[in-house]
Order: sequence, then C-alpha cells, then structure tokens
Amino acid sequence: MGRITVSCCAFFHLEKADMTLKKTSLNEAHRELDAKMVDFGGWDMPVNYGSQIDEHHQVRNDCGMFDVSHMRVVDIKGKGVRDFLRYLLANNVDKLTAPGKALYSCMLLENGGVIDDLIVYFMEEQWFRIVVNAGTADKDIAWMRKQAAEHANAHPVCYAPDAEITEEESCAENAPPEEEIKRIPNDYLFGDMSVEEATSVMFGKPDEEQAEKPPLDISDHPELSIIAIQGPHASEKLWAAMPGSQQLTEKLAPFSAVVLGTMFIARTGYTGEDGFEVMLPSIAAPYFWKSLLDKGVEPCGLGARDTLRLEAGMNLYGQDMDENVNPLESGLAWTVDLKSERDFIGKAALLANPPSRKLVGLLLQDRGVLRSHQKVHTAHGEGEITSGSFSPTLNQSIALARVPNGVQVGEQVQVSIRDKMLEAKVVKYPFARNGKAVAGG
Repeated sequence: MGRITVSCCAFFHLEKADMTLKKTSLNEAHRELDAKMVDFGGWDMPVNYGSQIDEHHQVRNDCGMFDVSHMRVVDIKGKGVRDFLRYLLANNVDKLTAPGKALYSCMLLENGGVIDDLIVYFMEEQWFRIVVNAGTADKDIAWMRKQAAEHANAHPVCYAPDAEITEEESCAENAPPEEEIKRIPNDYLFGDMSVEEATSVMFGKPDEEQAEKPPLDISDHPELSIIAIQGPHASEKLWAAMPGSQQLTEKLAPFSAVVLGTMFIARTGYTGEDGFEVMLPSIAAPYFWKSLLDKGVEPCGLGARDTLRLEAGMNLYGQDMDENVNPLESGLAWTVDLKSERDFIGKAALLANPPSRKLVGLLLQDRGVLRSHQKVHTAHGEGEITSGSFSPTLNQSIALARVPNGVQVGEQVQVSIRDKMLEAKVVKYPFARNGKAVAGG
C-alpha cells in the first residue's frame, strides 16, 4: 500500500478551539508541546502532537501517555451500595470482593439500550468508585441518582443503618503503608493543598446539591485529573517517574487498583497494551505529567488512542453502541450477567428480544479506508460499519461492523465506499494487542 494518512474527522471537530470549551488541568502543557487542539465533545483536547501514526506505534512498542481528564470519576457510598449496583449494572458486582478490583459493565435503559459503558471499582463494602465517559457524565449521574432513590423506596431493608464506619477507618483500609507515602514527593500527593484538603479530594465529601440526604451519596469529582500511561514499558516508566510506586504496583493485576496518598492507580487502559490510569488532584497533575516527560514518556493525542482501541477491539460509546442498541448486539455479551437470579435494569428486555445482529471485525481487501456508517452488503442482509480506520499495526484498513447474525468469520462481504463496492473479509477481533497483529480468519 502507498502512504495513508489517518483522518480523525469522524470523531473530532477539527476547528479552532472556542473559548467556551472545557479545559483539563493539562491544557497549558499540551499547548506548550504544540499539540493540535480540537473540540472533542465540548472539551479542548489534543488530537496529536505531530504524527498520529508515530504516536500509535510508540504505545504499541514502548510507552506513551494520554490526558483523559475529561472523563468523570464518581464515588457511590453508603449502606446498600452493593445491592443498588447489582440492580443498576448489567454486569454483576458480586464478582468484586477484593479492595481495588475493577469490573467493566454497561448501564442500561429499561429497553436494554446502553446509557454508557463504564468501569466500577470496589473500594470497600460501602464505597464503590465508577469512571464514566465525558460526553455522558451528567446524564449518567442524573440516572444513577434517580435509580438510587427509586431502589431505596422499593427496597428499604437494603439501606437500614448498622454500626457506623468512621472516615478514619474507611481511609485506613485502602491506604498504603505510611513509609511508602513518605518516599513520594509531596507535589505528587498534594500539590500545594493541605493534607485536610487533599483528603477531601481523594475520599470525597457529601454533595451539597442533594438537598435531602439520600440513602446513598453519589458524588462526582471534576477536581480529579486522569493520566493514562500505556505500553509494554509502562511499568518501568511509572516507577522511574514516581519514586516509591514500584512496591505497590509491581504485582498489581489487570483491572485492579491501589490508593497511594491522593493518587488512585489502576491497571487499566483503552489501548490493548499494559499500562495504568492514574487519578490524582488536578492541581498536582501538571507536575506528574512533567515528571513522566522527563523520564522519556511521549505524549500522545486522542487520535492515536482511537486507532489503538479499535485495533484492540474495544467499543466506543456513541459509535459502537448507544441508547438505541443493546450490548448483546454490540459484542458485549461477556459483560452481561444473565445467568444469576438477580434482576437488573434492562434484563427483561434483553431476555425478551434475542439479538438478530452482531458485531464483527472487517479487514479491507482493496485500497481505501473503512469509516463509520458505511454500508456492508452480505449474503444475509445489510449491515453497517460502527467504527473504522486505517490500522498502523496491520498497515491495512479495519473496522467493527454490525451485521446480521448469519454472517460468519471468513466470509467475504462488500462495503460501499464512495459509490464503489470494495471487498472485505470478516474476521475475529481484536486486530492487534500486546504490540502485534492478531486478527485472522
């Protein structure tokens, strides 16, 4: 193939940033690095710092970092929080028993449509932490509060008070050894905040906007930033940039997290590579970002993040699923617990309406680039591409497509691109992970 450029027009507004756009705490740092800034769902975010393809390869082969502070951290605390999340989420939080363990799930409407996909962390029995998408955050929180109130009215026994747990006991259970905190520079942990202010940021406080105290405290934390460090060498880079972190994170399993002072370090990501997502007070984020830069971690924009997640076969909310599509026809059946007896919002609709479509991978056999909304013509009926792009790892155009159930891996289909019918092969996804291509027939 000849040289192909990766366009981001499908998911970014390539316009001069408006002064009304929201900004993360790292906005100035991005501009100092001459990042190309774009409107990403109302946020002024870096799409790249130079070559998007180079940034993609940097993460697959070494290590890169992303500012994902536009995503929202939500803490749900109180007696009955586990019972509530059993009902709220399609996946089963009963799988979470060890502090810091995480679970990926969809949050559904009654009709089975996806409100959002999210990650939920078990902190302790009366505290779960959730990270939601930026574009759906306000909607998500309003839905959570509405459902929490209704669930409490329907199941008051779940919220009956018992012996009170003090804030000191709550924090101590998840805190690292005191000697570990002492080894970490204060700028990482507190910025220029007092210990009292930092504790409030990390462990939260009641939301003053909730006039009547509800059975559960559902509080979001816009004062927290999130930096994702991704790639096969992410661990070494993190340890070099943050003295004292190795002992606590070296054996941290995927989809697990640990609290380190006011930092919350999770072994999660959206690239198909090893790595961490670090939540910390926004006031301290620029210092941490610079420390990573000084240790040779390359900054990467949201353009590379999108091609990385597509190669890894990871869904993007708003493209691969939304309120009009259920998880069973979005390649997310593995995140839905239909085996246990528990009820959850959307379960009845999923059981009553078996999916007639499914999500598959496509490899373009001809020259061109696959894009979302392109029509897919199969022997079993018409489908549509939900996410598509040029894959730097495969050096080939790839896509996720929703097609009729009868379509099988290995079949040839045709994609309508600019009035031409181009050949594509149906494959299993992911297309690439852990630094190499894995897609096949």
